[in-house]
Amino acid sequence: MSRSYKSVARSFEWWLTHRALPLSGKPHAGPNGNRKSKAPIDLTKIERVLVVRLDEIGDVVLTTPFLRELRANLPNASITLLVKPDIRNLVELCPYVSEVITYQPPASKYWRSIQATSLAKRLARSHFLARQFDIAIVPRWDADSYYASMVTYLSGASTRVTYSEHVAQEKRRSNVGLDRLFTHVLNLAEQKHEVERNLDLIHFLRGEVADDRLEIWIGDEDEAFAEQFLRDHGVGPRDSIVTMAIGARYPRRVWPLARYVELGSWFKRNCDGFIVIIGNEDERHLGDEMSRVLGKRVLNSAGKTTLRQATALLKRSSLFVGNDTGPMHLAAAVNCPVIEISCHPEGGSTGHPNSPTRFGPWGVPHAILQPRTSLDSCFNACDSDKAHCITGVPVSRVAEVFSKLFNNRSQVA
Repeated sequence: MSRSYKSVARSFEWWLTHRALPLSGKPHAGPNGNRKSKAPIDLTKIERVLVVRLDEIGDVVLTTPFLRELRANLPNASITLLVKPDIRNLVELCPYVSEVITYQPPASKYWRSIQATSLAKRLARSHFLARQFDIAIVPRWDADSYYASMVTYLSGASTRVTYSEHVAQEKRRSNVGLDRLFTHVLNLAEQKHEVERNLDLIHFLRGEVADDRLEIWIGDEDEAFAEQFLRDHGVGPRDSIVTMAIGARYPRRVWPLARYVELGSWFKRNCDGFIVIIGNEDERHLGDEMSRVLGKRVLNSAGKTTLRQATALLKRSSLFVGNDTGPMHLAAAVNCPVIEISCHPEGGSTGHPNSPTRFGPWGVPHAILQPRTSLDSCFNACDSDKAHCITGVPVSRVAEVFSKLFNNRSQVA
């Protein structure tokens, strides 16, 4: 695609998203139309709710306290949760929502806004308009890269709530004009954990928050899978299990496989137990290699489980060790102590998506091991497209903290 063609495509998409849609009106528009409203939201009048969470595993896990507290404040409301198809397995047993609907955001590199508009209108016709939502909520603080704003705007909800485009620099750059698609926006830029940000939306709705713990909901069939998987690999009910997630969505977050192998070798020499590798199909080869090098006490489940089945394995684990990725939050949600190996340097930007300030383990004994400093060419955060700053975390530091948490589950390093 030529540079001039790219420029035209981006200009047209910007016009469609930020100008044409807000001026075109929307189905079931409320009395405020597209104007911002300063009127407080009355929870006693809300009967039908849409929550749009088109994000990854970790983001959704960190939203579980929000879903629970939303239900506590709206005990009789119908709550619809919209997620991506590959997240459905994680939330379909959630007791706090009335239904789960899936939506796959557009994947094309150019003209995504046009495709997103078509998909969102189709979704609205098939699922949303008949429900006549009183309120739609997007519990996402930073940039909206999945067109959740457009889906919410076209949902038919007369009240639409999210965080303002002005809360973060990247959001100001990439989401210019999206505030106009909402009736109420929060402009809270204070650096805090994403769990707290999600719950700030409950406070904004003038609701009460009683509990901030994470939750995950698994079924009897998931428990049975975990029991059978461990039994098939010779793991007894008294054996200790350490679960490792050795891949990640972004290469910069992946601690080198050779170091996981070295850590696994240290574990075999100094501890009695099994290592279970979890992850997706793309990460299966990493687990295969680690199992091949270290032997039969390393069990590779990567690519062989659903999200709930992997959670059931984590539920039986004494410790989680891994990169900044979704399984880390699954571990925290089932009260498994966590060692996070982070690519984000100590003293780095607390607002960055890699920052443990925003996305660190929540509510469990944990240790976060970060590079002391960023490597050359990186500043305030690792910006590499491969494992880079994370190589500043040595195996010896991980092994030291591993020993403390493995031998004393209540100790926070």
